[in-house]
Amino acid sequence: MKVFKRILKILGCVLLALILLVAAALGVFTIAEYRPADMEAVIEDHETEAVLETGKSLTIVSWNCGYGALGDNADFFMDGGSSVYTADRERVSSNLAGIRDKLSALSPDLILLQEVDINSSRSYGIDERTVLREALPGASEAFAYNFNALYVPYPVPPIGHVEGGLYTLSAAQPRTAERISLPVPFTWPVRLMNLKRCLLVSRFPVKGSDHELVLINLHLEAYDSGEGKEKQTRQLVSLMQEEFGKGNWVIAGGDFNQRFSNVDQSAWPLYEGTWQPGEINTDAFGSDFRLLMDSTSPTCRSLDRPWAGEEKDGFQFYLIDGYIVSANVTPDAVETLDFSFICSDHNPVRMTFTLE
Repeated sequence: MKVFKRILKILGCVLLALILLVAAALGVFTIAEYRPADMEAVIEDHETEAVLETGKSLTIVSWNCGYGALGDNADFFMDGGSSVYTADRERVSSNLAGIRDKLSALSPDLILLQEVDINSSRSYGIDERTVLREALPGASEAFAYNFNALYVPYPVPPIGHVEGGLYTLSAAQPRTAERISLPVPFTWPVRLMNLKRCLLVSRFPVKGSDHELVLINLHLEAYDSGEGKEKQTRQLVSLMQEEFGKGNWVIAGGDFNQRFSNVDQSAWPLYEGTWQPGEINTDAFGSDFRLLMDSTSPTCRSLDRPWAGEEKDGFQFYLIDGYIVSANVTPDAVETLDFSFICSDHNPVRMTFTLE
Protein backbone atom coordinates (compact mmCIF):
# COMPACT_ATOMS: atom_id res chain seq x y z
CA MET A 1 0.00 0.00 0.00
CA LYS A 2 2.83 2.40 0.87
CA VAL A 3 4.46 1.75 -2.50
CA PHE A 4 1.17 2.44 -4.27
CA LYS A 5 0.72 5.74 -2.38
CA ARG A 6 4.29 6.71 -3.20
CA ILE A 7 3.69 6.05 -6.91
CA LEU A 8 0.50 8.15 -6.82
CA LYS A 9 2.39 10.94 -5.07
CA ILE A 10 5.15 10.88 -7.69
CA LEU A 11 2.60 10.87 -10.53
CA GLY A 12 0.76 13.76 -8.89
CA CYS A 13 3.98 15.75 -8.62
CA VAL A 14 4.82 15.08 -12.27
CA LEU A 15 1.32 16.10 -13.36
CA LEU A 16 1.49 19.26 -11.25
CA ALA A 17 4.89 20.10 -12.74
CA LEU A 18 3.52 19.66 -16.26
CA ILE A 19 0.52 21.86 -15.48
CA LEU A 20 2.80 24.57 -14.05
CA LEU A 21 5.09 24.30 -17.07
CA VAL A 22 2.19 24.71 -19.52
CA ALA A 23 0.78 27.58 -17.48
CA ALA A 24 4.17 29.30 -17.41
CA ALA A 25 4.57 28.84 -21.18
CA LEU A 26 1.11 30.28 -21.83
CA GLY A 27 1.96 33.17 -19.54
CA VAL A 28 5.13 33.92 -21.49
CA PHE A 29 3.31 33.62 -24.84
CA THR A 30 0.54 35.91 -23.58
CA ILE A 31 2.98 38.58 -22.41
CA ALA A 32 4.93 38.35 -25.69
CA GLU A 33 1.83 38.27 -27.93
CA TYR A 34 2.00 40.50 -30.99
CA ARG A 35 -0.72 43.11 -30.50
CA PRO A 36 -0.72 45.49 -33.45
CA ALA A 37 -2.84 48.62 -33.46
CA ASP A 38 -5.74 48.93 -35.88
CA MET A 39 -3.55 51.16 -38.04
CA GLU A 40 0.22 51.59 -37.93
CA ALA A 41 2.39 53.75 -40.17
CA VAL A 42 4.92 51.75 -42.17
CA ILE A 43 6.11 54.77 -44.16
CA GLU A 44 5.33 58.07 -42.45
CA ASP A 45 3.29 60.60 -44.40
CA HIS A 46 5.61 62.88 -46.35
CA GLU A 47 5.74 65.01 -49.46
CA THR A 48 6.88 63.07 -52.51
CA GLU A 49 7.07 63.71 -56.23
CA ALA A 50 4.14 62.49 -58.30
CA VAL A 51 5.52 60.02 -60.86
CA LEU A 52 2.49 57.97 -61.84
CA GLU A 53 0.36 59.32 -64.69
CA THR A 54 -3.13 58.78 -66.00
CA GLY A 55 -3.40 57.25 -69.46
CA LYS A 56 -0.03 55.51 -69.16
CA SER A 57 0.28 51.72 -69.04
CA LEU A 58 1.72 50.33 -65.81
CA THR A 59 2.62 46.80 -64.76
CA ILE A 60 2.11 45.11 -61.40
CA VAL A 61 3.08 41.59 -60.29
CA SER A 62 1.72 39.79 -57.24
CA TRP A 63 3.42 36.64 -55.92
CA ASN A 64 3.08 34.58 -52.77
CA CYS A 65 6.71 33.58 -52.15
CA GLY A 66 5.95 30.69 -49.79
CA TYR A 67 8.62 32.12 -47.42
CA GLY A 68 11.24 30.70 -49.78
CA ALA A 69 10.61 27.15 -48.55
CA LEU A 70 7.64 25.88 -50.57
CA GLY A 71 9.24 24.96 -53.89
CA ASP A 72 8.35 22.01 -56.09
CA ASN A 73 9.95 19.58 -53.61
CA ALA A 74 7.73 20.62 -50.71
CA ASP A 75 4.70 19.18 -48.98
CA PHE A 76 3.20 20.72 -45.84
CA PHE A 77 1.34 19.21 -42.89
CA MET A 78 -1.45 21.82 -42.87
CA ASP A 79 -2.39 20.83 -46.43
CA GLY A 80 -2.36 17.11 -45.72
CA GLY A 81 1.35 16.51 -46.26
CA SER A 82 3.82 15.38 -43.62
CA SER A 83 6.57 18.03 -43.59
CA VAL A 84 7.02 21.00 -41.26
CA TYR A 85 10.45 22.15 -42.39
CA THR A 86 10.02 21.91 -46.14
CA ALA A 87 13.45 23.02 -47.37
CA ASP A 88 17.02 23.20 -46.15
CA ARG A 89 18.85 26.53 -46.01
CA GLU A 90 20.41 26.01 -49.45
CA ARG A 91 17.03 25.35 -51.06
CA VAL A 92 15.51 28.43 -49.40
CA SER A 93 18.31 30.55 -50.84
CA SER A 94 17.85 28.96 -54.25
CA ASN A 95 14.09 29.59 -54.22
CA LEU A 96 14.56 33.23 -53.24
CA ALA A 97 17.14 33.78 -55.97
CA GLY A 98 14.76 32.21 -58.49
CA ILE A 99 11.89 34.47 -57.43
CA ARG A 100 14.15 37.53 -57.56
CA ASP A 101 15.44 36.68 -61.03
CA LYS A 102 11.94 36.04 -62.42
CA LEU A 103 10.68 39.33 -61.03
CA SER A 104 13.69 41.21 -62.34
CA ALA A 105 13.11 39.84 -65.84
CA LEU A 106 9.48 40.99 -65.72
CA SER A 107 10.58 44.54 -64.83
CA PRO A 108 7.27 45.66 -63.28
CA ASP A 109 6.48 49.08 -61.87
CA LEU A 110 4.91 47.60 -58.73
CA ILE A 111 5.46 44.31 -56.88
CA LEU A 112 3.18 42.81 -54.23
CA LEU A 113 4.74 39.90 -52.33
CA GLN A 114 3.20 37.72 -49.66
CA GLU A 115 4.78 35.27 -47.18
CA VAL A 116 8.11 37.05 -46.99
CA ASP A 117 10.03 36.01 -43.87
CA ILE A 118 12.42 38.35 -42.13
CA ASN A 119 13.48 36.18 -39.15
CA SER A 120 11.85 32.76 -38.93
CA SER A 121 13.02 29.32 -37.90
CA ARG A 122 11.32 27.77 -40.95
CA SER A 123 13.53 29.86 -43.27
CA TYR A 124 16.70 29.76 -41.13
CA GLY A 125 16.53 33.36 -39.92
CA ILE A 126 17.09 34.80 -43.40
CA ASP A 127 15.83 38.34 -43.95
CA GLU A 128 14.35 37.57 -47.35
CA ARG A 129 13.95 41.25 -48.19
CA THR A 130 17.71 41.49 -48.71
CA VAL A 131 17.36 39.18 -51.72
CA LEU A 132 13.94 40.17 -53.04
CA ARG A 133 14.58 43.93 -53.08
CA GLU A 134 17.20 43.27 -55.77
CA ALA A 135 14.33 42.50 -58.16
CA LEU A 136 13.62 46.23 -58.40
CA PRO A 137 16.86 48.13 -57.66
CA GLY A 138 16.36 51.50 -56.04
CA ALA A 139 12.70 50.79 -55.30
CA SER A 140 10.73 52.07 -52.36
CA GLU A 141 9.85 49.24 -50.00
CA ALA A 142 7.21 48.67 -47.35
CA PHE A 143 6.82 45.68 -45.03
CA ALA A 144 4.00 44.73 -42.65
CA TYR A 145 3.78 41.75 -40.32
CA ASN A 146 1.17 39.13 -41.16
CA PHE A 147 2.73 36.59 -38.80
CA ASN A 148 4.75 37.48 -35.73
CA ALA A 149 4.89 34.72 -33.13
CA LEU A 150 7.46 34.19 -30.40
CA TYR A 151 7.18 30.44 -30.83
CA VAL A 152 4.75 28.05 -32.52
CA PRO A 153 5.05 24.84 -30.46
CA TYR A 154 3.30 22.46 -32.85
CA PRO A 155 3.49 19.97 -34.55
CA VAL A 156 6.60 17.75 -34.16
CA PRO A 157 9.11 19.15 -34.93
CA PRO A 158 7.56 22.52 -33.98
CA ILE A 159 7.35 25.45 -36.40
CA GLY A 160 9.25 27.62 -33.92
CA HIS A 161 9.76 31.38 -34.14
CA VAL A 162 8.04 33.19 -37.03
CA GLU A 163 8.37 36.73 -38.36
CA GLY A 164 6.97 37.24 -41.83
CA GLY A 165 4.46 39.24 -43.80
CA LEU A 166 3.62 41.42 -46.77
CA TYR A 167 6.26 43.23 -48.81
CA THR A 168 5.56 45.91 -51.42
CA LEU A 169 8.19 47.22 -53.83
CA SER A 170 7.53 50.20 -56.08
CA ALA A 171 9.52 52.22 -58.59
CA ALA A 172 7.50 55.27 -57.56
CA GLN A 173 7.73 56.62 -54.02
CA PRO A 174 4.51 56.33 -52.00
CA ARG A 175 3.33 59.31 -49.98
CA THR A 176 2.62 56.97 -47.10
CA ALA A 177 2.17 53.28 -46.32
CA GLU A 178 0.06 51.80 -43.52
CA ARG A 179 -0.53 48.47 -41.86
CA ILE A 180 -4.27 48.03 -41.32
CA SER A 181 -5.21 45.14 -39.02
CA LEU A 182 -7.78 42.58 -40.15
CA PRO A 183 -10.15 40.60 -37.88
CA VAL A 184 -8.49 37.62 -36.18
CA PRO A 185 -10.74 34.53 -36.21
CA PHE A 186 -8.84 32.69 -33.48
CA THR A 187 -9.35 32.98 -29.72
CA TRP A 188 -6.91 32.61 -26.83
CA PRO A 189 -4.71 30.56 -26.55
CA VAL A 190 -4.59 29.54 -30.25
CA ARG A 191 -4.44 33.23 -31.13
CA LEU A 192 -1.06 33.56 -29.36
CA MET A 193 0.71 31.37 -31.90
CA ASN A 194 -1.24 32.28 -35.03
CA LEU A 195 -1.27 34.86 -37.77
CA LYS A 196 -2.45 38.44 -37.23
CA ARG A 197 -3.30 39.33 -40.78
CA CYS A 198 -3.42 42.80 -42.27
CA LEU A 199 -3.70 44.96 -45.34
CA LEU A 200 -0.55 46.81 -46.44
CA VAL A 201 -1.89 50.02 -47.98
CA SER A 202 0.42 52.28 -50.00
CA ARG A 203 -0.70 55.65 -51.34
CA PHE A 204 0.88 57.15 -54.45
CA PRO A 205 0.34 60.69 -55.73
CA VAL A 206 -0.64 60.98 -59.39
CA LYS A 207 0.50 63.77 -61.73
CA GLY A 208 -2.04 66.49 -62.32
CA SER A 209 -4.49 65.17 -59.73
CA ASP A 210 -5.46 65.71 -56.12
CA HIS A 211 -6.35 62.02 -55.89
CA GLU A 212 -4.11 59.01 -55.25
CA LEU A 213 -3.52 55.46 -56.33
CA VAL A 214 -4.36 53.36 -53.26
CA LEU A 215 -2.52 50.05 -53.57
CA ILE A 216 -3.49 47.22 -51.21
CA ASN A 217 -1.25 44.18 -50.68
CA LEU A 218 -3.05 41.30 -48.96
CA HIS A 219 -2.94 37.67 -47.88
CA LEU A 220 -6.28 36.68 -46.36
CA GLU A 221 -7.05 33.85 -43.95
CA ALA A 222 -6.33 30.27 -44.99
CA TYR A 223 -6.87 27.72 -42.22
CA ASP A 224 -10.07 28.92 -40.60
CA SER A 225 -13.69 27.77 -40.68
CA GLY A 226 -14.56 30.44 -43.25
CA GLU A 227 -15.79 33.14 -40.88
CA GLY A 228 -12.36 34.80 -40.79
CA LYS A 229 -12.15 35.06 -44.58
CA GLU A 230 -15.65 36.56 -44.71
CA LYS A 231 -14.94 39.21 -42.06
CA GLN A 232 -11.62 40.13 -43.62
CA THR A 233 -13.22 40.38 -47.06
CA ARG A 234 -15.97 42.65 -45.70
CA GLN A 235 -13.34 44.97 -44.26
CA LEU A 236 -11.54 45.00 -47.61
CA VAL A 237 -14.81 45.85 -49.41
CA SER A 238 -15.48 48.69 -46.99
CA LEU A 239 -11.99 50.17 -47.41
CA MET A 240 -12.05 49.97 -51.19
CA GLN A 241 -15.49 51.53 -51.44
CA GLU A 242 -14.46 54.33 -49.09
CA GLU A 243 -11.32 55.11 -51.10
CA PHE A 244 -13.12 54.98 -54.44
CA GLY A 245 -15.76 57.29 -52.99
CA LYS A 246 -13.01 59.86 -52.41
CA GLY A 247 -12.14 59.73 -56.11
CA ASN A 248 -9.00 57.63 -55.68
CA TRP A 249 -7.85 54.83 -57.96
CA VAL A 250 -7.92 51.58 -55.98
CA ILE A 251 -6.15 48.27 -56.62
CA ALA A 252 -6.06 45.29 -54.25
CA GLY A 253 -3.87 42.35 -55.14
CA GLY A 254 -2.46 39.23 -53.57
CA ASP A 255 -3.45 35.85 -52.19
CA PHE A 256 -7.15 35.91 -51.34
CA ASN A 257 -7.28 32.22 -50.35
CA GLN A 258 -10.67 32.41 -52.06
CA ARG A 259 -12.04 31.91 -55.52
CA PHE A 260 -13.93 34.68 -57.34
CA SER A 261 -17.51 33.80 -58.23
CA ASN A 262 -17.25 35.52 -61.62
CA VAL A 263 -14.23 33.47 -62.76
CA ASP A 264 -14.69 30.13 -64.54
CA GLN A 265 -13.09 27.50 -62.29
CA SER A 266 -14.11 24.42 -64.28
CA ALA A 267 -10.57 23.69 -65.46
CA TRP A 268 -9.39 23.44 -61.84
CA PRO A 269 -11.98 21.37 -59.89
CA LEU A 270 -11.78 20.89 -56.13
CA TYR A 271 -11.18 17.35 -54.88
CA GLU A 272 -12.32 15.93 -51.56
CA GLY A 273 -9.65 15.47 -48.92
CA THR A 274 -7.62 18.53 -49.94
CA TRP A 275 -7.53 22.04 -48.53
CA GLN A 276 -10.61 23.95 -49.70
CA PRO A 277 -10.60 27.69 -50.45
CA GLY A 278 -13.50 30.02 -49.77
CA GLU A 279 -15.36 31.99 -52.41
CA ILE A 280 -15.90 35.72 -52.80
CA ASN A 281 -19.25 36.67 -54.25
CA THR A 282 -18.45 39.47 -56.67
CA ASP A 283 -21.81 41.09 -55.89
CA ALA A 284 -20.38 42.12 -52.51
CA PHE A 285 -18.14 44.66 -54.24
CA GLY A 286 -20.90 46.20 -56.35
CA SER A 287 -20.68 47.60 -59.86
CA ASP A 288 -17.79 49.96 -59.08
CA PHE A 289 -15.21 47.16 -58.92
CA ARG A 290 -13.91 44.36 -61.12
CA LEU A 291 -12.54 41.09 -59.70
CA LEU A 292 -9.86 39.62 -61.94
CA MET A 293 -8.18 36.23 -62.21
CA ASP A 294 -6.65 34.45 -65.20
CA SER A 295 -8.11 30.95 -65.39
CA THR A 296 -5.77 29.64 -68.09
CA SER A 297 -3.21 28.51 -65.48
CA PRO A 298 -3.57 27.76 -61.76
CA THR A 299 -2.21 30.33 -59.33
CA CYS A 300 -1.53 27.79 -56.56
CA ARG A 301 -0.96 24.09 -56.01
CA SER A 302 -1.85 21.84 -53.10
CA LEU A 303 0.91 20.95 -50.66
CA ASP A 304 -0.52 17.56 -49.76
CA ARG A 305 2.43 16.11 -51.68
CA PRO A 306 5.48 17.40 -53.58
CA TRP A 307 4.95 18.64 -57.14
CA ALA A 308 8.29 17.59 -58.64
CA GLY A 309 7.80 14.46 -60.71
CA GLU A 310 4.03 14.33 -60.18
CA GLU A 311 1.46 13.98 -62.95
CA LYS A 312 -0.74 17.01 -63.56
CA ASP A 313 -3.90 14.90 -63.92
CA GLY A 314 -5.63 14.57 -60.56
CA PHE A 315 -3.35 17.03 -58.79
CA GLN A 316 -5.14 19.72 -56.78
CA PHE A 317 -4.74 23.22 -58.19
CA TYR A 318 -6.38 26.50 -57.21
CA LEU A 319 -7.24 29.94 -58.55
CA ILE A 320 -6.91 32.11 -55.45
CA ASP A 321 -4.52 34.92 -56.48
CA GLY A 322 -5.66 37.94 -58.42
CA TYR A 323 -6.72 41.58 -58.34
CA ILE A 324 -9.68 43.78 -57.55
CA VAL A 325 -9.70 47.18 -59.29
CA SER A 326 -11.99 50.19 -59.08
CA ALA A 327 -13.97 51.34 -62.10
CA ASN A 328 -11.49 54.14 -62.85
CA VAL A 329 -8.70 51.59 -63.38
CA THR A 330 -8.62 49.88 -66.78
CA PRO A 331 -7.09 46.38 -66.60
CA ASP A 332 -5.44 45.95 -70.00
CA ALA A 333 -4.33 42.35 -69.33
CA VAL A 334 -4.21 39.87 -66.44
CA GLU A 335 -1.97 36.84 -66.79
CA THR A 336 -0.95 34.00 -64.50
CA LEU A 337 2.69 33.24 -65.28
CA ASP A 338 3.22 29.49 -65.22
CA PHE A 339 6.63 29.01 -63.60
CA SER A 340 5.92 25.35 -62.78
CA PHE A 341 5.89 25.96 -59.00
CA ILE A 342 9.66 25.50 -58.88
CA CYS A 343 10.36 28.33 -56.41
CA SER A 344 7.00 28.60 -54.67
CA ASP A 345 3.67 26.82 -54.35
CA HIS A 346 2.13 29.87 -56.08
CA ASN A 347 2.54 31.27 -59.56
CA PRO A 348 2.83 35.05 -59.93
CA VAL A 349 0.00 37.05 -61.49
CA ARG A 350 0.85 40.02 -63.70
CA MET A 351 -1.52 42.82 -64.61
CA THR A 352 -1.02 45.71 -66.96
CA PHE A 353 -3.39 48.57 -66.24
CA THR A 354 -4.12 52.21 -66.92
CA LEU A 355 -5.32 54.89 -64.54
CA GLU A 356 -8.21 56.70 -66.20
